[in-house]
Amino acid sequence: MQSPLLIIEDEIKIAGLLKDYCVQSGFDVEVINNGREAQEWLQHNQPRLILLDLMLPDVDGITICKDVRRNSDIPIIMITAKVEEIDRLIGLELGADDYICKPFSPREVIARIKTVLRRTENTLQKGEDALLLDDKSHSVSYKQIQIELTTIEFKLLHAMYKHPGQIFSRDQLLTHIYSDNRVVNDRTVDSHIKKLRNKLSEKLENMDVESEIIQSVYGAGYRYQQIK
Repeated sequence: MQSPLLIIEDEIKIAGLLKDYCVQSGFDVEVINNGREAQEWLQHNQPRLILLDLMLPDVDGITICKDVRRNSDIPIIMITAKVEEIDRLIGLELGADDYICKPFSPREVIARIKTVLRRTENTLQKGEDALLLDDKSHSVSYKQIQIELTTIEFKLLHAMYKHPGQIFSRDQLLTHIYSDNRVVNDRTVDSHIKKLRNKLSEKLENMDVESEIIQSVYGAGYRYQQIK
């Protein structure tokens, strides 16, 4: 059985409506109406996707999104009444996969859920001739050849691997590799990327993979290029 979708929404009617549409679409669903309770639930469970309201009692959606992104790449769709562009950009910068403003069509939400799941789950299900990442063991392999990475290097690669072609800023990558809110220079990412590239190149060049799979984008950051 697949993990449930988690709806974190304090407006009971909206939460119920979303649950009904999700269930009708074949999803298992868990509903939580309080930010603190959602944090506690997430400490012991891993949902397939999170529908996350921005304004919640006790703990807000931004905080929950930050907490989830420190340790996981669970897809997150933010739902909020805040329509200003800055709020949308903040949500996406923190690692949300999509952003929907109230009022919304429940059918649109279902369509967004399916799109995000299709994109994220298909990305992680690679064929035998592609780079393989295992979340649980933090292992990386290509054609059954293991590539040894540190925990930070794995987190860096995994963040970009999940969204091939997407450009990640240094600040975005820092949120993936450090979970203790430490203050570090964003150039620290460059150092880790260099080490990651060296390890990947050492293995992949010997297997006729010629292209650089971690690419620099001048003035913007880095992106992962899939191995064909």
